[in-house]
Amino acid sequence: MKRLVIIIVLITIYQVTQAQKTNYFDKTGMDNTINPADNFFLYANGTWIKNATIPDDQSRWGGFNILYQDNLKKLRTILEEAASKNNPKGSAAQKIGDYYASGMDTIAIEKLGYEPLKPMLQKIDALKDYKELLHFIAENYATPGIDLIGLNIETDEKNSIKNITTISQTGLTLPEKDYYVRTDAKTIEQRKKMAEYATTLFTLTDTDLSNAQKAANDILALETAIAKSHSSQVELRDPIKNYNKMSLADLQKKSPNINWQEIFTLMGIKADSIDVQQPQYFKTLDTLLATQPITIWKNKIKFDYIAHNANALTKPFRNAQFEFGKVFSGQKIQQERWKTMINATDQGLRDLLGQLYAQKYFPPEAKKRIDELVNNLQKAFQYRIEKLDWMSATTKQRAQEKLKAIIKKVGYPDQWKNFDHVTISRNDYFANRQSVALHNYKKMIKKLNKPVDKTDWIITVPTVNAYYQPVNNEIAFPAGILQPPFFDLNADDAINYGGIGMVIGHEITHGFDDMGRQFDKDGNLKEWWLPEDADKFKEKAKLVVNQYNQYTVLDSLHVNGELTLGENLADIGGIAIAYDAFKLTEQAKSNEKIDGFTPEQRFFISIARIWRVKTKDAYMRTYVNTNPHSPAKWRVNGPLMNFTPFYKAFDVKPGDKMYKPENERIT
Repeated sequence: MKRLVIIIVLITIYQVTQAQKTNYFDKTGMDNTINPADNFFLYANGTWIKNATIPDDQSRWGGFNILYQDNLKKLRTILEEAASKNNPKGSAAQKIGDYYASGMDTIAIEKLGYEPLKPMLQKIDALKDYKELLHFIAENYATPGIDLIGLNIETDEKNSIKNITTISQTGLTLPEKDYYVRTDAKTIEQRKKMAEYATTLFTLTDTDLSNAQKAANDILALETAIAKSHSSQVELRDPIKNYNKMSLADLQKKSPNINWQEIFTLMGIKADSIDVQQPQYFKTLDTLLATQPITIWKNKIKFDYIAHNANALTKPFRNAQFEFGKVFSGQKIQQERWKTMINATDQGLRDLLGQLYAQKYFPPEAKKRIDELVNNLQKAFQYRIEKLDWMSATTKQRAQEKLKAIIKKVGYPDQWKNFDHVTISRNDYFANRQSVALHNYKKMIKKLNKPVDKTDWIITVPTVNAYYQPVNNEIAFPAGILQPPFFDLNADDAINYGGIGMVIGHEITHGFDDMGRQFDKDGNLKEWWLPEDADKFKEKAKLVVNQYNQYTVLDSLHVNGELTLGENLADIGGIAIAYDAFKLTEQAKSNEKIDGFTPEQRFFISIARIWRVKTKDAYMRTYVNTNPHSPAKWRVNGPLMNFTPFYKAFDVKPGDKMYKPENERIT
């Protein structure tokens, strides 16, 4: 009876009429010439991939991108309506409308030239030594682009109810440290392009060509020295290594050339202790500040400042930024200005735009349905923990407590943040950006030594993404992603559980992946597993690392199994949990075919469909080196090769390319 009760509680059946049970995925995009047991990703998406053309203003094209572009059109409607009206001053509509309009007014931007940069560039030119440089950085930290100290006020990972000052590595222009030392032809070309980019920005701000080239080469050399101190992408995934809480006095001893008391005072920070996330960076920075000529440091700060603000300046600045960026993206042309400004408005005035988007495009019934799905997946996860044959009862109980404590955020925040202190003018985009940046800085500083606000959202409401945050033990699914192909209010359960259900399961699993499992139910970084259970988990995780290391992406470029471990675990877990929940629906029990596919087959096809994407090679090379997610093909085929129900659904047998003996499948 106990199991029966679990099943009854677990499922809230989502009824759809027979007339509503339509395809909900593009059958014409499938490639039936491919055996699904050999390459399921291409079986589900192959014809679409063959026929799809990546738009010239994109570096990839697929389900995420198409939904993202659809969202841009919706946001454009909101913003152009707001911009066309004479809204009350200080209202949300006035601020978002005028912010958008100011960035769209490229005629006014062209007339200004680089005039908005001049006051700050003159201040940098006047600096006499590195101590004045640090003073300048601290005093102007709220200004976009002024940064050598990766400052944040965020949750203390070992005391998750309070905020703490954190400082982290920064100072690089290229994507990560290895780009400064790799000797392959493509990376050498990328370093050359960085120097050319810096040269162009300096010449656009009236530096003669010879001095601009020298400054660019000096900056590249300085950043190469800085890069040696950086933690790698894999090392950044280790929460223990990246938590180094120390007193202000201890920080001062480790970096004596940096007057931390003065810096923090100028920043408006009073802190007895600091989390120095990457100490080696600050040790190296301390040495380089005292040994590198001040001229090089000033040029470095000027370059960072100009580059950060290039997109708010004239067309030559925007073109230079694009030409540099496309080396890593493969993008052929710049996206239209209205798309750039929608992103800028969304990221700048977050909740002001988000609440209008949610009111217009996210109905209450969608939120209710997603709440049900999240609860169903959470209960399926609970049942799966109970069945584990390798975990002790003690760790299982603690895992259940953590699972139960997960904070669930769906659609949009319960409390909208205001931007009362942000002043937005219709005719000065640069000043508007500064006003938003100052607001964000003041908001951050106010968090210091205050309780953590667990109502905060990391991403904006229209964002096509989802997340798990370990220090809050929370999952969030913004309205932006709660649309086809991930979720359709009218679709059958197989489609929704394979789509958004897999995403929900993925995010829940992050709470128990190689990083997330190190945080307890309250979000504290502490060991709560029994040692023998932790050891068993690590052995299973090694199998995942080894499996994904074997996957080839381009030429000799392989997936980095260590970098992608957390996401691969979440993919493996997400599919399993979504399937468990789906199997308890009436549709899964009925075995009724729709469009020629069984419920289980529709579930797996829905999974493959959400990761449908075609990418530029340049983008993929950058992605594999920097992104903790595996490429889409392996987000589908990798987990399914380990999932026995998939074998049954598509008759996978020995000799098929996706076949693994049952005793080698990772669960």
